[in-house]
Amino acid sequence: MDFHISLAGRGELAAQIYRQLRDAILDGRLRQGERLPPTRELARSLDVARNTVAVAYERLTADGFLEGRAGAGTFVSAPVRPSTRRRAPHGSGVRPRGVWGEIAATEMRRSPPAFDFRVGTPDLTLFPLESWRRLVTRELRVTAAGYLAPEGHEGLRVAIARYFGVSRSVRAAPDDVIVTQGAQQALDLVGRVLIEPGDCVAVEEPGYPPARRLFHSLGARVAGCPSTPRAWTSRPSRARRGWSTSRRRTSSPWARRCRWPAVRRCCPGRGSATPW
Repeated sequence: MDFHISLAGRGELAAQIYRQLRDAILDGRLRQGERLPPTRELARSLDVARNTVAVAYERLTADGFLEGRAGAGTFVSAPVRPSTRRRAPHGSGVRPRGVWGEIAATEMRRSPPAFDFRVGTPDLTLFPLESWRRLVTRELRVTAAGYLAPEGHEGLRVAIARYFGVSRSVRAAPDDVIVTQGAQQALDLVGRVLIEPGDCVAVEEPGYPPARRLFHSLGARVAGCPSTPRAWTSRPSRARRGWSTSRRRTSSPWARRCRWPAVRRCCPGRGSATPW
């Protein structure tokens, strides 16, 4: 396998190669059974004599870190002492923006709940995995490598535009549709385009906590509005953006009167925007 070795400063080159390979084996970056590049190939990539790499390999083999297999190459053997994975060094001058100290970490559930009442989550046991796997494999064989359209597959955007035109009476062309990898990425994209630092964003309360944290991280001041028609009618006077996951008929007129965008989430197959 390819492994990065940096030869810098003065000193014996073979010793530098030895130490870097030894450290990689001890902290687990190079694992038992992995094949190292041939001495000629590694010497050419490092621009050193082949004998320099051979000396390092021989010393590692003598110390029990490597083993040579006739006709196969040089492989990592079991480490001579238990591996101790080291953490990457902390950047001395790298600090996150101060706002990240104000945002609570998201708690992830370690085990599935006994009863899952979340809306918009399909029953995975009903998903046609075999057909999906076959179609994905077929597409991967014919799709050229490289970057595709950043706004999403054209055929998928055509289907989405038609679906919302029929089921939601939304007049949208495929060019109006952007495919993202989830609601959170969509919110991040919308927020980066629309939110200026210091803007106030009104969100439903209770609502979707990751959306609140996202807007906060973009420098917005987040104001919670109870999920009632009266609350959306008497909105915060300082709000300039709106985020709603429900109450479509109460939040949309508010947004139209104030002439600023409102973002809401709709689940396919349901009659209206739904809460998270």
